[in-house]
Amino acid sequence: MAKMVQYRLSREEARHLLGRIASLLSTSGGRSARDGIVKLLNASVSSYSWVGIYLVDGGELQLDAWSGPEATQHVRIPIGEGVCGFAAKAGRTEIVSDVSRDARYLECFPTTKSEIVVPIMRGGKVLGEIDIDSGIFDAFSSLDREFLEAVAAMLAPTITSLGIR
Repeated sequence: MAKMVQYRLSREEARHLLGRIASLLSTSGGRSARDGIVKLLNASVSSYSWVGIYLVDGGELQLDAWSGPEATQHVRIPIGEGVCGFAAKAGRTEIVSDVSRDARYLECFPTTKSEIVVPIMRGGKVLGEIDIDSGIFDAFSSLDREFLEAVAAMLAPTITSLGIR
């Protein structure tokens, strides 16, 4: 009988990754820490095919760090456009189970089937966001949301940005 491949994040994996992220943040800061975090997330969670961190720059999101098989053409996204821009404007996590059914989706890769976008906030202002694509439909659970919102909370104190005006 073939072994089932587990692609969902487990609570144990989430706890372990939060510890590793805390360690990264305590030993390095700024861009270096964000580079390490996106690489760690992309390498550690099999359902995450591309991981990026965008920072707010005026009325746009600017790609700051990413890890995946290739770069995205969307290095600047206007606040309010696409799933990323919508999440930044609304200040809330967005999970899209099937990107082909969401008119807001800005295609980065033809292999992307689902996406999660988690705002990084401090003092009620969006400073940036974590954007993750998956090549699997319905790849993101409530545990992914909870885990990535914890990562965003850990990142928030390390980001110096003006936020959305």
